[in-house]
Amino acid sequence: MGGSRTRRYGSTERTRTMCLAALGVVKVATAEQIRRLTCPGTKDPATVRGGLKDLEAEKLVISPGNATRVNAAGVRITEKLWTLTPAGLDAAAVVLDRPAREMGGTAKAAAASGAKHARKVTDTLAAFLQTPPEPTRPVVRKTNLIPAQAPAPAAPAPLPPPGLGPLSGWVTEAALPVGGTFISPARGSLYADLVFAAPGDGVPLLFVEVDNGTEGPPILADKIDKYRKFFTRKVTTHRRESLLWRTVWPENPRAGHPPVALVFTKDVGPKAMQARMREVGTLTRAHWRGTWNADHTPQGQKPDGYRDYDQAVPLLATTLRLLAAKGPHGPVWWRYGHHTWQTLEQALDNPDDYRAYAVRDEARRKAADAERDRREQQERSRRWEEDTWPCPTCRSTVHPEAGHTSGDECRPCRSDRRRRADEATARQDDQSKGSGILGRRRRT
Repeated sequence: MGGSRTRRYGSTERTRTMCLAALGVVKVATAEQIRRLTCPGTKDPATVRGGLKDLEAEKLVISPGNATRVNAAGVRITEKLWTLTPAGLDAAAVVLDRPAREMGGTAKAAAASGAKHARKVTDTLAAFLQTPPEPTRPVVRKTNLIPAQAPAPAAPAPLPPPGLGPLSGWVTEAALPVGGTFISPARGSLYADLVFAAPGDGVPLLFVEVDNGTEGPPILADKIDKYRKFFTRKVTTHRRESLLWRTVWPENPRAGHPPVALVFTKDVGPKAMQARMREVGTLTRAHWRGTWNADHTPQGQKPDGYRDYDQAVPLLATTLRLLAAKGPHGPVWWRYGHHTWQTLEQALDNPDDYRAYAVRDEARRKAADAERDRREQQERSRRWEEDTWPCPTCRSTVHPEAGHTSGDECRPCRSDRRRRADEATARQDDQSKGSGILGRRRRT
């Protein structure tokens, strides 16, 4: 990512475009966060910082506040927070290929106050994206080093786990109006921290709530309640009633409402985290559990049935630490109602819905048909054995068969009797032929 002589800070058009795209999505971020979102292969945020300063000179971005963090070495660092100007919003809309009306605000006020929550949202997005570092060509410098003294090429950075992207598939602070419109939501509406919508990615729609540990479980539960109210809200368009969310986002291929993922960002220890997650699950049970439908199981058999998730909100949970380490497709998700940590694909599945029940029900039906056929065959065999009689000639057991009634001889005896009768008939025929006119003439 070489520099450019046409800008004071030497940024390239690509660098400036990446900065606009990142801020167009997250609205407020530090140079380091933008680096992790877009170009983690660079050594430090200096490249991004140069792009931001050049954009600042063009009045497309501003830095209205600072943020502090502690780096890996335990050193406290103060960094500039960057956000877009109104003109920068328009430029970012072009980069992201989005209508300007969908870009939201500039987040200037949030940046001025340190943007703690917004920065955690950006960190969460980086963990979801897992942007792979791009290979870079080393800068050729004119030195007097002989080839033997040239530094060895750096080892390639390890690839991150698969992410959920691209960046353009994500939006932040998406209005979810329980009343009013998307432009003017009614009071009590919710703003989703992150929304991923990319048809064809395998996870076409995912809503994400980022929890910094500053809100109690009841507040999180209230948010899930608002999600469900939003998901069930209907509108009439072109004389046809439809769900409001389907007028904006792609249809969910699975039963039920779109999934909602909770990402807990505060490190509070395993026990405290489990307690928090458990309490949220208890308070939101009515929203994610689904409706149990029991079948009419015959007496003596194990009861069976299935869950109907048509009105349920698939609720998932993870921590930022797990998400950053293993990626969104790793076994980092706890799906409320499931019993183990799962991959995203597994967590979004409903193994106890009608599909699995239908397979079990079909297996039971086939087993019942086979058992009925076996019993009918046994009954036919029993009756066949009960209807036997002794052959009047040889006293062997005779089984019923077509063409004769009880008391008849067995098949061998009947065959033997028929054979003897045929032989007797043949002898009589021979005798009749020998006593005729031709027979007497031969004897004269």
